[in-house]
Amino acid sequence: MTSSVFPDINVWIALIFDQHRHHEEAVRWYNALDPFTIFVFCRHTQLGLLRLLNTDTVMGQNAMSLRECWQVYDDWINTGQTVLLPEPSRIEAELRRLTSQAMVAPKLWADAYLAAFAEAAELTLVTFDHVLAGKVKGAVLL
Repeated sequence: MTSSVFPDINVWIALIFDQHRHHEEAVRWYNALDPFTIFVFCRHTQLGLLRLLNTDTVMGQNAMSLRECWQVYDDWINTGQTVLLPEPSRIEAELRRLTSQAMVAPKLWADAYLAAFAEAAELTLVTFDHVLAGKVKGAVLL
């Protein structure tokens, strides 16, 4: 049975950038997976990865050009084991459920979106973020 994993943006960066503080941990996790595991991007994680690869405060002198960012993304997609999944039909209901509190929390939106996407698409979210992992049933915390 093939499983699908949904890495958050920081997991993608850690897998790709060998100077990331969690690179070794991310690679260990990746190497332990079934070779038929499917890796899933949503538009948010795709754009987040492309943006961070192009950001010198994240990548330092290794910041990539726009073209190089696309090449890294394309390399993952071209493995045949990575896909860009469209939004599942249930995502808005999940997102509204996760953001129905009467509070001001501008930093909650991105995490709520990822959690809603994982829940609606029935994916295993993979993250380094304890708070985000706690929002998604079955999430993998690295």
